[in-house]
Amino acid sequence: MTDLFAAAGLEKGAPHPLADRLRPKTLAEVVGQDHLVGPDGALTRRIASGSLGSLIFWGPPGTGKTTVARLLAQETNFAFVQISAIFTGVAELKKIFDAAKGRRAAGQGTLLFVDEVHRFNRSQQDSFLPVMEDGAVTLIGATTENPSFELNAALLSRASVLTFRALDEEAIEKVLARAEALEGKPLPLGEGAREALIRMADGDGRAALTLAEEVWRAAAPGEIFDAGALADIVQRRAPIYDKAQEGHYNLISALHKTVRGSDPDAALYYLARMLDAGEDPLFIARRVVRMAVEDIGLADPQALVIANAAKDAYDFLGSPEGELAIAQAVIYVATAPKSNAAYVAYKSAMRLAKERGSLMPPKVILNAPTNLMKSEGYGADYAYDHDEPDAFSGQDYWPEALGRQKLYAPTSRGFERDLRERLAYWAKLRKTRGLDPKE
Repeated sequence: MTDLFAAAGLEKGAPHPLADRLRPKTLAEVVGQDHLVGPDGALTRRIASGSLGSLIFWGPPGTGKTTVARLLAQETNFAFVQISAIFTGVAELKKIFDAAKGRRAAGQGTLLFVDEVHRFNRSQQDSFLPVMEDGAVTLIGATTENPSFELNAALLSRASVLTFRALDEEAIEKVLARAEALEGKPLPLGEGAREALIRMADGDGRAALTLAEEVWRAAAPGEIFDAGALADIVQRRAPIYDKAQEGHYNLISALHKTVRGSDPDAALYYLARMLDAGEDPLFIARRVVRMAVEDIGLADPQALVIANAAKDAYDFLGSPEGELAIAQAVIYVATAPKSNAAYVAYKSAMRLAKERGSLMPPKVILNAPTNLMKSEGYGADYAYDHDEPDAFSGQDYWPEALGRQKLYAPTSRGFERDLRERLAYWAKLRKTRGLDPKE
């Protein structure tokens, strides 16, 4: 039987991925997170103070969350326990908590690192609260999802959220340089190919090292790859984007706000990002329709027509031709005059309807299909607008208990300029005819 020492020797000689072999041994070796582990970083200050406290590490994959958690345990002499929320149940958590209480009784703290902490349900997250409060466990939870949406408020109130940033090009370059030093050879990449590999990593240090390994494996002796050959070899890593999670909402929010801000170039960029990541084009088309009604409205009524036409065109053509119709609609709504006057008016009308209840419309505009209703004054003295001067009677159509209200205030942009002038003209007619003395 192989004993433990032999097993340890076998493990040491076993192959390890480049990313594992290059894992930083000290906090000073961590790249791209100077705001946390630099000389004045948030974690550096906590370590110096001697009080770490429970933490939530929030950031994209491959930015060093797990590595930093391990190094913090090393810096603080805590026992380090690592689990994944995907594979850990309540029974195992109870054993971990009991062991931590035993260590605390012996004078040692426990740093519990929970990867994918957002995967725990609400009751599982609540189970951490007692051991965090009594100090048996110092929790470090790692998540790629926004903690504000995915973690209990009670858990967040007992932990500080620290944000890990995607690695910039300079940080990825440092990671590759360390890999080359470890391997004792340069990456076989020509001009432009190295920059392309850094972009493909998409801010993920682990991905950069995985790509580097693929390049070294593929290269024949003396072979140098250009950018085109590199793309063929590694088959380009898919963008970091989950259609059900935060990346999805971040990009659709960016698209909507760039349209609202009348920047067609930025809007096209975010549209391309979403399509490139595999977003459903019909989801985007529906959102463009929403932009047309929410942010343009009657400043350009044609925006809704074009947005709807783009949706129908995609339905009819499919990809990739139909995506061009969506791009055309995005350009149109981004360059259209903007107005949320209709949107604001609608919300005001809904609020008024809910607050004031079921008020009876004035009888003058109600039909009188029975003699009883006629005798009650239904429809009496109704003025048929087409028979009135300027095809405008100026009647008060509002419930008597409510009085005339002002909800829609068109802007002076686009087609709403005409509507603004038209409403002002009708208000003037009412005043001239003595139908609305308050105006």
